Amino acid sequence: MVDTLRPQWGAMGNRYIIELTGEERTQLLDLVKKGKSSAREIARAHILLSADRGECDKAIAEALHVSVPTVFRTRRRFAQERLAALKERPRPGAKPKLDGKGEALLVALACSEAPGGRERWTVRLLADRMVELEVVESLSRETVRRVLKRGRPNRG
Repeated sequence: MVDTLRPQWGAMGNRYIIELTGEERTQLLDLVKKGKSSAREIARAHILLSADRGECDKAIAEALHVSVPTVFRTRRRFAQERLAALKERPRPGAKPKLDGKGEALLVALACSEAPGGRERWTVRLLADRMVELEVVESLSRETVRRVLKRGRPNRG
């Protein structure tokens, strides 16, 4: 088996040579056949299976309708992480301020009667009210807007 942690140049010019073990090949074939995983995981499995057969990045990309850099990155991640390369990595950025219950509360609040002297809720009033209710320490108007756009039925 090739030492997959060091980049090597294969016959087709591929920098990372993929040689699957029998067990890995079986797992990838099962994943592809069942079709229960995400489309990205299935595409990565197809990439690895094709690379194991010795196909070049360009041919794999054309056959699977993905970009050549996608094939390269999948090869590289497999060389570093083996089958863990199929899964998504955590995305950068802050954690969401509102979980499902918080979002539901916000939508319910927006559908309730507006505070005294107001005809309707504003995103600023909703953000302030969520802080008053101690659901969150702070909440931006943009977060309120996004949650309501995604989760509130049209009223009228």
